[in-house]
Amino acid sequence: MNSAQIAAFQANGGISPSITASVLISVAFATLLLWGAWAIRTAYSGWAEQRLNQRQFLGVVIRFTAMYLALTFILL
Repeated sequence: MNSAQIAAFQANGGISPSITASVLISVAFATLLLWGAWAIRTAYSGWAEQRLNQRQFLGVVIRFTAMYLALTFILL
């Protein structure tokens, strides 16, 4: 963005574009972490009640870890 666009953004929004980007990235990470905690907890419940085997439980954990690493690489 050039200086005129940044000034217009700050005049209309009241905050700088870098702060807006930081907030949006934080929301994306918070959402992913909440979803991951829910998914791993649900998978653990299934594993504890023997509805999932250990391989399926580890699959959930590995998929979440891969998504977190991919999002980190893309956004940061």
